[in-house]
Amino acid sequence: MNLIVTTGPDGAWLDWGAGKRRAAIGPGGIAVKTGEGDGITPRGTFPVREVYYRPDRVKNLQIALPLHKIARDDGWCDAPDDPNYNRLVKLPYPASAETMWREDHLYDVVAVIGFNDDPAKPGKGSAIFLHYAKPDYAPTQGCVGLKREDLVEALEQLEPGDQIIID
Repeated sequence: MNLIVTTGPDGAWLDWGAGKRRAAIGPGGIAVKTGEGDGITPRGTFPVREVYYRPDRVKNLQIALPLHKIARDDGWCDAPDDPNYNRLVKLPYPASAETMWREDHLYDVVAVIGFNDDPAKPGKGSAIFLHYAKPDYAPTQGCVGLKREDLVEALEQLEPGDQIIID
């Protein structure tokens, strides 16, 4: 099964065959991603690799993808020159890394989109996730954000090897 992200005059949407659900994307829209921090949600077809979740906030996920608990010291390296670029790291980390254990709930459930990770090319972009959207669906940094219920429902449909198509 595929998750399909599209945009139109009425915003961004994700569909997996259960009807379109509102989504948030980067402020640069969907395009060819040119670099780290460009605000673009990358166009293309990518695997959905694995899911991380906050065990203190989320219980009973029924997800077939590899499932991991987020720890308080988990981060995601976004330093292009670091050998762990676009990978999970432990904080504090000597290079720049985004905190996975967030107070704002956006990363309570996070699915890793397989963008620029096999292998990671320095500066091409990192940490492209499916995660919760802000209540007003404000733009992400380049990820795809969904309402909590929609994200969990979509992820429950996926099997290892399934993909997200961002177009």
